[in-house]
Amino acid sequence: MDVMTTSRRRDAGFTLVEALVAMGILTVGTLSLAQALCLGMQHMATSSANLIAREKAREAVESVHTARDTRTITWDQIRNVSAGGVFIDGPQNLYAAGTDGLVNTADDEAAGIETQRDPGPNGLLGDADDILTPLTGFQRQIAISEMTPVNPDLRALVVTISYVVGPQRRTYTLRTYISAFS
Repeated sequence: MDVMTTSRRRDAGFTLVEALVAMGILTVGTLSLAQALCLGMQHMATSSANLIAREKAREAVESVHTARDTRTITWDQIRNVSAGGVFIDGPQNLYAAGTDGLVNTADDEAAGIETQRDPGPNGLLGDADDILTPLTGFQRQIAISEMTPVNPDLRALVVTISYVVGPQRRTYTLRTYISAFS
């Protein structure tokens, strides 16, 4: 008789507690995967704006270095307006470079807001059906500070791009140095 009782207990299946524990583990695992998926989607949604911010900061640094190298402006002019230079203080809308070829200077507003060019319905970039998107949610600030007394021929150049992605305001900052010598 003991043999029959033992056999029935083994065939009885899971207890309620075991089933609840298994469901809890499965729920935690599924919710973790769902959260990872949501974070991935959020990252993908912001990657285009992050790339634009990074490239616009690099363009600003390159324009300052090019102006120095080509002698478009003098070393004394590579400062913010408040220090006697040509670069406007504070955040500015992301205007295209004006006639001087420099961004964040007084002549940029006439050039208008920069645009992003995407291929149109035919998939070719650079023809009449391209889609132009103005970069209205972006602002750029160029801050140039003296390194004196360390070195009068060296200045810190900080470009900050501020932009809005969804409900969040983000910034990208690029810090570098510029010297009087090319």
